[in-house]
Amino acid sequence: MNLIETFQNLVAQVPDLVQPLIVALAGAIPFIEGEGAAGIGIIGGIPPVIAAIAAMIGNFVCVAILVLASSGARQAIVNRARSRESVIAGGGAPLVDETPSPEAGRSAARTEKFQRAFERYGVPGVSLLGPLLLPTHFTATMLAAAGIGKARILLWQAVAIVGWTTIVAVIVGSAVYAVS
Repeated sequence: MNLIETFQNLVAQVPDLVQPLIVALAGAIPFIEGEGAAGIGIIGGIPPVIAAIAAMIGNFVCVAILVLASSGARQAIVNRARSRESVIAGGGAPLVDETPSPEAGRSAARTEKFQRAFERYGVPGVSLLGPLLLPTHFTATMLAAAGIGKARILLWQAVAIVGWTTIVAVIVGSAVYAVS
């Protein structure tokens, strides 16, 4: 049994008031996201609008937490680098060995790919097209790591989450309605 089947079974077994919470929890998981969670809820018997809203909320809350944490981590790193530069400029010695590791090369290649996509499509394009390739969780985290403003990331991630979840909910809801 896989994770999606587990959530579908869980939705079917809990009381009606708890079902949207299960869908929201599923929406918070990368690769399931709002789209998959809405499908899980609809197939589990939740009305499509309620399933879609619960899935959107679960997905967005998780993405928002990741953006805030990533942005805070980036700011801490930038502040530390600035303080290190001031130590070096003041005649102090560097505190850390700055020899690049083998993983740094792979990470740099991924960052370069993301940067090219970002330069080509901007925050709206990366946010709206990102779910086709990567979970919104990863896209949002990369945008925050690139130094994009939190409000801008969250706005476009919300648009993407609402849009993609609505499209999938309409398709799955229509299919369930047609079958029944």
